[in-house]
Amino acid sequence: MTTVNIHEAKTHLSRLLERVEAGEQITIARAGKPVADLVPHARVDLVFGALADRIDYDSDHFDDTDPTLNDLFGVS
Repeated sequence: MTTVNIHEAKTHLSRLLERVEAGEQITIARAGKPVADLVPHARVDLVFGALADRIDYDSDHFDDTDPTLNDLFGVS
């Protein structure tokens, strides 16, 4: 892992971000003490409704309560 001081990070932020995009992790330090880490962003693509028309359920029984589960959770 590479360590750079704050002045260098401010001066070369674009270059440092290119390195981070390539997978490198960079530590930013003040007076030699680590302050922050630049790490690649872990992107998660969420797709809402991705299972629409792919799953099926019995709507007559979908909202039924289960007495055993209710007992476990203390619900009457």
